[in-house]
Amino acid sequence: MTSESPPRRRLRPLVSRAGRRAGGDEHRAVSSDLPSARPHWAARIEDVKNRLVASGLRAVGWDVRLQPYTGYGTPSRVRVLAKALYAPPRTPADHHDQPVHDMRTMAVRGFRSFASQCAPRERVRIDVGERSFTVRADRAGIIDAMLDVELTPGRHEAVLSTHAGNAITADVLVFDPAQRLGLVSDIDDTVVITWLPRPLLAFWNAFVLQQSSRKVVPGMPALYQEIARARPGIPFLYLSTGAWNVYPVLRRFLFKNGYPDGPMLLTDWGPTNTGFFRSGMQHKLRSLDLLRTTFPELRWLLVGDDGQHDPEFYGGFSREHPEAVEAVAIRQLSNAEQVLSHGARHAEADERAAGRTAVEGAGIPWMEAPDGHGLLREMRARRVLP
Repeated sequence: MTSESPPRRRLRPLVSRAGRRAGGDEHRAVSSDLPSARPHWAARIEDVKNRLVASGLRAVGWDVRLQPYTGYGTPSRVRVLAKALYAPPRTPADHHDQPVHDMRTMAVRGFRSFASQCAPRERVRIDVGERSFTVRADRAGIIDAMLDVELTPGRHEAVLSTHAGNAITADVLVFDPAQRLGLVSDIDDTVVITWLPRPLLAFWNAFVLQQSSRKVVPGMPALYQEIARARPGIPFLYLSTGAWNVYPVLRRFLFKNGYPDGPMLLTDWGPTNTGFFRSGMQHKLRSLDLLRTTFPELRWLLVGDDGQHDPEFYGGFSREHPEAVEAVAIRQLSNAEQVLSHGARHAEADERAAGRTAVEGAGIPWMEAPDGHGLLREMRARRVLP
């Protein structure tokens, strides 16, 4: 940590002005909830539950520990991500920050990832580069802050702490301004087989199966490795409607199967200020639009699948911002996968066709194949890759 901090700068929120200043030099982390005059009743109930549980845990000696996520940014602005969670007495500061190569957590059933208790509104100090900031977590315990910094391109570490002796480090990837291409990849059914749209299958895969049972989509690691070789320094970001709770498991899955390292942009499955559940499409739209405005010099290769509205989502984004899209690649689910995921196929075919029409109408290459091997051939045929 720095021993002497320069004047603190005002944090600019990612989505709204909800992160107003408090106490002169304190800032609230940016919430993913949309602004609302009165929170949804489910959110109010959850807030009461969190306060009661937190009070009980503190009474028996539990304390807040931070779980860091990989952040990203430019040499002048970075996005730092983490979550505040409670942990039993005498646990080390890195209780929620185990090494990515430690595969023991993948041998447990999925429900254990959702058994933790968040610490809402926790005050957190962030030291990054030569600057220090103070933020507050949102109502779900998420620390999501965009900070003004002075860094060089490459990998950096932000130090996050709640008090002396309770500090962890979070990786922050600063992308090279000279880079002109980035890749945004969906996760569910694009890099890992989940059948997420089907509620019962999603429940079984997320809560019952051992996390080591997750299966890789054939050829996708090889595709991403080839893209990384052909375009040195290309940023990889993984965008999903999945919950932050499964971040450690997903990170280990990507590492184990040889996917390039990169930030994951996940969400919270709980109630929001506007509804019982957060909108997955709105999360993806806000995340992709933030990338577009943060990195105006980058064009994005958008990779997804035809089982969870990616064609429609990428088509709409390409129509609105054709200057920000290099190409769209869609992994086609098999007939069995489509039936298991949705119970039908014709609606997904119509959505894929509409997405393709929008993308190609904007003059952007559209590629589709059932696996990574086929997408690699398509990318080479369309000269997206050499």
